[in-house]
Amino acid sequence: MRKFFGTDGIRGQANAYPMTAEMALKIGMAAGLVFKNGGHRHRVVIGKDTRLSGYMLENALVAGFTSVGMDVFLLGPLPTPAVAMLTRSLRTDLGVMISASHNPFQDNGIKFFGPDGFKLSDEIEKSIETLVESDLTPHLANAQELGRAKRIDGAQERYIETAKRTLPRKMSLEGLRVVVDCANGAAYKVAPDALFELGADVIRMGVSPDGFNINKDCGSTSTDALSKKVHEVRADIGIALDGDADRVIIVDENGTVVDGDQLMAVVAQSWQANGRLAGNGIVATVMSNLGLERYLGDLGLGLERTKVGDRYVVEHMRANGFNVGGEQSGHIVLSDFATTGDGLIAALQIMACIKQQDKPVSEVCRRFEPVPQILKNVRYKGGAPLQHSEVKSAIEDGEARLGTSGRLVIRASGTEPLIRVMAEGDDADLVKQVVNDIAGVVASSAA
Repeated sequence: MRKFFGTDGIRGQANAYPMTAEMALKIGMAAGLVFKNGGHRHRVVIGKDTRLSGYMLENALVAGFTSVGMDVFLLGPLPTPAVAMLTRSLRTDLGVMISASHNPFQDNGIKFFGPDGFKLSDEIEKSIETLVESDLTPHLANAQELGRAKRIDGAQERYIETAKRTLPRKMSLEGLRVVVDCANGAAYKVAPDALFELGADVIRMGVSPDGFNINKDCGSTSTDALSKKVHEVRADIGIALDGDADRVIIVDENGTVVDGDQLMAVVAQSWQANGRLAGNGIVATVMSNLGLERYLGDLGLGLERTKVGDRYVVEHMRANGFNVGGEQSGHIVLSDFATTGDGLIAALQIMACIKQQDKPVSEVCRRFEPVPQILKNVRYKGGAPLQHSEVKSAIEDGEARLGTSGRLVIRASGTEPLIRVMAEGDDADLVKQVVNDIAGVVASSAA
């Protein structure tokens, strides 16, 4: 078990363990030591979203990396997938993103990318943890070998051009009225600019970050305002990104939300028709709807599931030759273009399908009828509620009641102190009863 790392880096409340400046300093030192290989001058890029605490963590990480002899390139506010891209493009040894993704501003986190632009394995994360808890003093660089830090100009423009090149050659978004909600987060500049440069009529939302309003009543986890805006301006499509822009949710012209499962279905069918889909299927997590699996089966395609976390999706894709994967929450991984979930690039691929088919978003993006699915989150203070005998018994009973016509997924969140209780099946009433019964038992055991 890893002590600090969860499903998506290290995350917690800002200025409280483990998201303190002291810990960030040690994490920078430890990660720098793990990735210092060879005699060349070692380099790391650091990007961040728009949280107030980003300033504190950024400076602490810079101190940690430079103290062990790594040079630091500071990118400023930039989407997570842009940091991954620039890690490779600039030939650095390590990439760091300071973000808590879709969490409120009070939280923050640290994500790492290796020199290949992919998130780190569990084994490397454990190595970093081991060093963090050790005495790092003997590893400090000599005075003449300390690292330097500087800000990089043009990072936003490089990412915008990379995203634009993912569209089919000579395709323009001219004629599309697009509302884009950037969640007052990392993509508040690059996403609207990319869409405008591609010819779209762009209406901007969530582009006034103040350090406190990231994800607040906006973005991919709160789409009501976007739906209303799409209606108000009679837009063709709404695009909602999260705080670090590695996930996307679409809103159609009627204001109806389209989740990641539907988006993966759109891309899979389109790429299959073009002979572009690799692996004869896609990769998703245990949370993806059974309706997606059935839809793909009708197309002769498979759905392979992993545990929750886009890095596990990516690992399975790389190991088994898939180029489309993602999560219901909107992490869409298109490995032909990116090494991690990229909300902007995924949105561009959906808009390419809309332009090619010349149909409304409601027709293009409604590929299957979802099976009734209910998710309840139960907060707990400590311990391991899922190990309680009464909880195990309730889960076994729920599985028996659903039988072969449904699925049950119970798991602890990797980013928050929550137990997530999800069930789906053809009988909506039964699904609701099963979820409520299990959530009730979990809540009682966690009290």
